[in-house]
Amino acid sequence: MSKSCRTGYSLIVGLVVGVMLSVSVAVYADRDNGAQSALPVEDLQRFTDVYMRIKRNYVTEVEDKDLLDNAIQGMLSGLDPHSAYLDEQDFEDMQVGTSGEFGGLGIEVGMEDGFVKVIAPIDDTPASRAGVEAGDLIIRLDGESVKGMSLSDAVAKMRGEKGSDITLTILRDGEDRPKEITITRDVIKVQSVRSEILEDGFGYVRVSNFQQRTARDLVRAIEDLQEKGELKGLVLDLRNNPGGILNGSVGVADAFLEEGLIVYTEGRLEDSQFRYRASPGDVLKGAPMVVLVNRGSASASEIVAGALQDHKRAVIMGQNTFGKGSVQTILPLTQNTGIKLTTARYFTPDGRSINEDGIDPDIRLQQLVVQRSDSDNGGARMGRDGLPEAVDGDEEDNGETLAERDYGMSEALNLLKGLDFYNRR
Repeated sequence: MSKSCRTGYSLIVGLVVGVMLSVSVAVYADRDNGAQSALPVEDLQRFTDVYMRIKRNYVTEVEDKDLLDNAIQGMLSGLDPHSAYLDEQDFEDMQVGTSGEFGGLGIEVGMEDGFVKVIAPIDDTPASRAGVEAGDLIIRLDGESVKGMSLSDAVAKMRGEKGSDITLTILRDGEDRPKEITITRDVIKVQSVRSEILEDGFGYVRVSNFQQRTARDLVRAIEDLQEKGELKGLVLDLRNNPGGILNGSVGVADAFLEEGLIVYTEGRLEDSQFRYRASPGDVLKGAPMVVLVNRGSASASEIVAGALQDHKRAVIMGQNTFGKGSVQTILPLTQNTGIKLTTARYFTPDGRSINEDGIDPDIRLQQLVVQRSDSDNGGARMGRDGLPEAVDGDEEDNGETLAERDYGMSEALNLLKGLDFYNRR
């Protein structure tokens, strides 16, 4: 299902191999690009002057390596929130992340106004269980302000031994004062795809992030659902999916499309321009789809939602997505270090750039939780909240409805049933 590309990418220095991650593409250096431009001698002299003044005059002695690492970090972090220098630990973690197992809290983060912004918590991880939500701004880590930290520094501080605790101080929309959340670190094992039957003939597939095997696992999950009976409709849940590997998202979209463009990228270099097209075959054979999204749906999730929306293959339901429409390429510098560099922006088949604006859903849903009423009439009440969790109490005894379990899922199922009824008239 997935598409892959190999092409030339140029740097001043020799051959580099790109590692695909965080909606990145594999690239190979081969041509001379920027080397033909004259080096800015005066600016380099200014850099050297600053470097030497620090070496001579700073209050404590600073290692050359530390100064140069800091210079590289500053050069990259000043470009955009997603470009970064990857030291040995960062580089290892970045590669391990594609396999679906890594250590930490279980959140995808970026930088905004000098603070760490939560793109999305990952399903069934310490962060999601502790109540971290998409859009939260982390302002302190164990009481230390993150202002002035690089994203790599903040991530390194959140990393730690399994079983150890860290306290996040966060700002959340709609709340007047900062909130402290204590989280116990763990090894994060991400199951990218899970599925279930909601009602006879109507399936549900949750994709929590995009890994190398996600498209394959999704097709297998749907085939397993189909073995239980005809699928008259499917809910594809991309809420709080922070993204992942570009080929994973292309493969997922391709699974439901017979033909046409899925996504294309545009960058300054010809080598960063790609077009991914669907191959014949729809695993659902045209059955209606509803795709659930929210503000934690980012990057690769937005590629899938945008492609299915533009091709009118699915109804997109939920809230506006995050709006991360840029391509980051991992370029090794040495065997153990590299840089993550924004090399292109991607566009939906109809030419929409989702960068900053995100995907606008076809049907908007507020994030509500449905709770059983205390009155004797068995009614229900709704409350505004994040992604709904199960209500308190014994689920077997109180006969929890799908709406109580997950309001968005319930609304998606109702729409699918309506579409199926209309199509069968």
